[in-house]
Amino acid sequence: MPTFDAPDGTRLAYHRRGSGGDRPLVCVPGGPMMPSAYFGDLGGLAARQELVLLDLRGTGDSARPSDLAGFRVDRQAGDIEALRVAVGLERLDLLGHSASGDLVLAYAARYPERVRSLVLVCARARTAGIDFPVERRREALELRRGEPWYEEVRPAFERAVSGEADEADFTLLDRLSYGRWDTAAQEHAAACAEWFDEEAAGAYLAPGAFDGADAARAVLAELDAPVLVVSGALDGSPRPDSAAEVAGLFPHGEHVVQADAAHNPWVDGPDHFVRTVTEFLARDGR
Repeated sequence: MPTFDAPDGTRLAYHRRGSGGDRPLVCVPGGPMMPSAYFGDLGGLAARQELVLLDLRGTGDSARPSDLAGFRVDRQAGDIEALRVAVGLERLDLLGHSASGDLVLAYAARYPERVRSLVLVCARARTAGIDFPVERRREALELRRGEPWYEEVRPAFERAVSGEADEADFTLLDRLSYGRWDTAAQEHAAACAEWFDEEAAGAYLAPGAFDGADAARAVLAELDAPVLVVSGALDGSPRPDSAAEVAGLFPHGEHVVQADAAHNPWVDGPDHFVRTVTEFLARDGR
């Protein structure tokens, strides 16, 4: 397991998995603050593309800093730059999922010359001033009326919106993160629940994390790199039209909606997901 030092001296780990492609795809976990293990092999992507999977500080095999301030999303952009140096790449092909969209965009805004391409999977974009209102999640919930679990999940959702949800409610809400609540989804959700670190997640989104959104958006609007934004047709955060807005931030942005997928498209439809990402990375000039 290779390691490297972050700018503040925290020892971070990353994992190489798979082979293929002209260069590795660096994958940054969401959560926020989940270990890279939750990616698995990204639905089989590792069979066609070498992956470099970063364990964010305090997750997986990476050390936990004593100061929680170091978890704030904008302050972790330097960790990705240190990883780039450690793996010896001039520029990075970066994948960010969910909350790590904020981190990947923070990196791209600070080091635009180091970005070869971006793959944003059901990704947040608060770094650029785009947020996804909770009401949009209710829209996605209503798409699931035909599910046998809908009548049980709906009141749990309302309790969560009102701040009255308990652990059992959040466990029920896991169903909304997947296009099908099958064995693969249940196993993935259970692993994520075990790994989730509430303290680190809160520190990731500490006050001030997105104060530079206007400046970041201006840099991203000039980013000379192709950007693929993947959203799930059943996802509530983001809904596909919100993901299209994220793609519109970039001069070379494109948006693909994966049918029958929610927030974890490599779990819901691995073949479709792998094909979409590999075709994007394989294009000339990437």
